[in-house]
Amino acid sequence: MTESPYRWVIVAAGGLLGCLAVGAMFSLPVFLQPIAADTGWSMTGISTAMTIGFLAMAFASMAWGALTDRVGPLPVVLAGSVILSGSLALAARATSLIEFQIVFGLLVGGGIAAIFAPMMACVTGWFETRRGLAVSLVSAGMGIAPMTMSPLAAWLVEIYDWRTAMGIIAGIAAAIMIPASLLVRRAPALDLALADGNAAAAFGDAGTDSTEVPTEMSVGEALRSPPFILLLLTNFFCCATHSGPIFHTVSYAVTCGIPLIAAVSIYSLEGLAGMGGRIAFGILGDRFGAKRLLVIGLLLQALGALAYVFAGSLATFYVIAAIFGFIYAGTMPLYAVLARENFPLKMMGTVIGGTAMAGSLGMAAGPVAGGLIYDTFASYAWLYIGSFGIGLGAFLIAMMFKPVGRVRAETVVVAAE
Repeated sequence: MTESPYRWVIVAAGGLLGCLAVGAMFSLPVFLQPIAADTGWSMTGISTAMTIGFLAMAFASMAWGALTDRVGPLPVVLAGSVILSGSLALAARATSLIEFQIVFGLLVGGGIAAIFAPMMACVTGWFETRRGLAVSLVSAGMGIAPMTMSPLAAWLVEIYDWRTAMGIIAGIAAAIMIPASLLVRRAPALDLALADGNAAAAFGDAGTDSTEVPTEMSVGEALRSPPFILLLLTNFFCCATHSGPIFHTVSYAVTCGIPLIAAVSIYSLEGLAGMGGRIAFGILGDRFGAKRLLVIGLLLQALGALAYVFAGSLATFYVIAAIFGFIYAGTMPLYAVLARENFPLKMMGTVIGGTAMAGSLGMAAGPVAGGLIYDTFASYAWLYIGSFGIGLGAFLIAMMFKPVGRVRAETVVVAAE
């Protein structure tokens, strides 16, 4: 079957939605010190809003993903766009720390969960060839966020107070995300299968290492399978590795004497490098295999996190941020590719939602851990050392991953013996 040219519209819409959603949430590191100075709230307390956001993403991701499998991506993504923009506007008016934590954390995080996993699942269904590149381009849109939304937030907070700046970002998110979500469509192969009941024809796919994805697999079997569990564990430790460095690098640079606007440029450079990393890893993953690239990337990511311990000058921050951003961002699209290679299309929303859940739980660890470390030691060094150790754990877990088809074949052989 000829692949529809509309698949690239899906990629563009996914990249744009991801950029606005992720950028809106990750504007909080830029607002961190202005909020603390204006309200008197602690750095740990404000950072906890980000942690709550990632927890909300975690627990909402699989639910939104499963709903996408049932009703399609458009209503889910549209709902997420409305929730996200509305909750940002409410967070800008919060009068207490607990109110800010609940609104920015629960609602913003829940809104983003309705964007990320459903769009990744949607895109993987539109592509049979160049799938790694397509997923990477959507992920690259999310990676552009530090180069767009973060500088915008920094510029706005220099002109206005943080409440006005956050309210403006909420308005921009609503004006762009809601129309973009209306472009999203369910994959034609999935629509065809739902129409004629030919699930085996539409949902099967060649897996890694010439194995076949078992089309008769139920959702319950998929969620209990060793490959799915290993994907979850790998993504959890992977995201726990880079969440702290991502969230606290701006504040870390400021403590090293670097002005805020220059510190934000470090964050932006990391995002620019990450965009290149996502595309490069996607292309290389199509050529050499997603698992191989993921394993290599996870080892390099751990080393990159450790390198931040030796940062001090703006130039050093730039070099480390470019390398670290290229590597950690490059690994992220590979999880969706591995999911599509190993599980039926009919459950992509649920499977990718599950991996997003694990990743969000990992991301939740960094902001609050970094805040606690700084409040306790007045230094970020132990944050980056700990990230290095967690990164090695992600590398070792990824080494154990085997394709679903191979696991089933080995199980049959063992049973026969």
